[in-house]
Amino acid sequence: MVEEETPRDPRWAIPLTVLGALILTLVWLWDRPTILALSFVAAALAVILSLLYLGLSYTGSGSKLYGLKPVTSRMPAVSQPKGHVHFRTKLFWTIGVLLLYFLLANIYLFGVDQATVIDLFASYRAILAGAQGTLMHLGIGPIVTGSIIMQLFTGAKIIDLDLTDDEDKGMYQGTQKILVVAMIFVEAVPQVFGYLTPSASIVASLGAASPGNGTTLADGIIIAQLVFGSYLVFLMDEVVSKWGIGSGISLFIAAGVSQQIIQGTLNWVPQNPSIAVSASNPPSGTIPKTLWFLGHYSASQLAGGGWEQILLRAPNPVVALVGTAAIFFLVAWTESTRIELPLSHAEARGARGRYPLRLIYASNIPVILMSALLANVSMITIFLWSNPTLSHFPLFGHQWWVGMYPSATYASANGLSQTQPLTGAAYYLSTVNGLESWLLPLLNFHEYGGFLYGHSWWQGLVHVCVYFGTMVGGSILFAKFWIQTTNMGPEAVARQIEATGMQIPGFRREPRVLRRVLERYIPVITVISGASVGALAAGADLIGTLGNASGTGVLLMVGIIINLYEAMGREQLMEMNPLLRRFLGGET
Repeated sequence: MVEEETPRDPRWAIPLTVLGALILTLVWLWDRPTILALSFVAAALAVILSLLYLGLSYTGSGSKLYGLKPVTSRMPAVSQPKGHVHFRTKLFWTIGVLLLYFLLANIYLFGVDQATVIDLFASYRAILAGAQGTLMHLGIGPIVTGSIIMQLFTGAKIIDLDLTDDEDKGMYQGTQKILVVAMIFVEAVPQVFGYLTPSASIVASLGAASPGNGTTLADGIIIAQLVFGSYLVFLMDEVVSKWGIGSGISLFIAAGVSQQIIQGTLNWVPQNPSIAVSASNPPSGTIPKTLWFLGHYSASQLAGGGWEQILLRAPNPVVALVGTAAIFFLVAWTESTRIELPLSHAEARGARGRYPLRLIYASNIPVILMSALLANVSMITIFLWSNPTLSHFPLFGHQWWVGMYPSATYASANGLSQTQPLTGAAYYLSTVNGLESWLLPLLNFHEYGGFLYGHSWWQGLVHVCVYFGTMVGGSILFAKFWIQTTNMGPEAVARQIEATGMQIPGFRREPRVLRRVLERYIPVITVISGASVGALAAGADLIGTLGNASGTGVLLMVGIIINLYEAMGREQLMEMNPLLRRFLGGET
């Protein structure tokens, strides 16, 4: 019914059909896939072109995205609660979803040879809230990537939507859901090309049932599990947002990072459990590692390199423990630092208040988006180097300046990960992992130059500067986009203050006047906010973090825990006072 009422230009079907036929022909000529594989490609292409048709053929008023309404209105979604949800109920849903997340993170993918799994997101695993080789393999990556694309397109005015309008905002959220589903497939499908390899037994059994198509069917089963797990995460995030406390994405990140920090502090199992504990294979946790060296090394041995092992060398040196604690305190301080604008009621004399502008005004969202963007850059460069199809991509495929990665033999012989970039843009944009990866080579290049993967000391320093600058600059950019897409800009805040009947003392009660006052503060605080979270995250990576949780992970965990604590306090306060609940919007 909705589709019949949507004005369309059906002529768009002809060029899109021709485009689909041309793409299928090129795929056939380029890779000669099996009929089953070509059928999968054709089905995926049909869905993409159908969405393009719905958008491009729309001839009504407003954004072309309104053409997608027949799809967005039918997508599965968690229903909004009717009325107030009691605190105990919210707590129940929050804890239940968290337990389900941990359960899914321990269910391994069926049919995957776990011994050959290559984790494309190894350096960003903490912030993507996933677990290698499990149903949570992709984590929140597709959700965050979809949000990045929508924010960039909206900020650049490519998408013409007014997010202060309820209908436009609903269309924005609906389109973002479609994009998240698309990104689930985009990130899931390439995983089976050498990174999540089907086991020989499952290929053999499926090959017997369908001769010649065993590998294709096994790949399809793995992709289906990845899609199921990722979409379940998407729905779990909606459950927490609507029925729980805080955000599901934030909850998953905090849970994963907390687990890594605890393991990095207390884990007594060595890095290589198959051999005995020794100076080259000490316990993994900071505390057990320190106690082992103090108990087995003499004073002369400690002076001859033992202190260096304890304080600076991976895994989990003491400096990482100190750095993690310092980030805790810095984030707690910045979260509580704010500028408060005085407000007074225009009609009720004596009624005064304050509008707080936090130093971290854009929250931690910009650094999440920036880290997720770098994670996708890392994944794409790995594909371009090692994927059997994309490595032949013109200009960018298998090029050292894009990013060169070690082979399985070289990585095994040198103790490297196959996802560690050795050259090119991928190397300079990759995460810096502690003092061992840059400071020790600068102090003693002869002894520790191997940590730079064949680069000279000055190239290691450039790597540090490029990574730090990219994190800070990118976080500032995303902070600006974020406040515009969430109605936190000067104009939107001025309307919100004016709607409450409040005004800034000494100024006329008019949105334009309020906006000019807020423009003195909000744009500056936005830049400071983005730069602060970017610098904190990158700085923690330079120092090193416990459990290799990454600076971004630690930064997010602390901020999330503080926000969750404040949210729980507000929920309890509203529970005790129904009038306050209605004033704060907790009840419809």
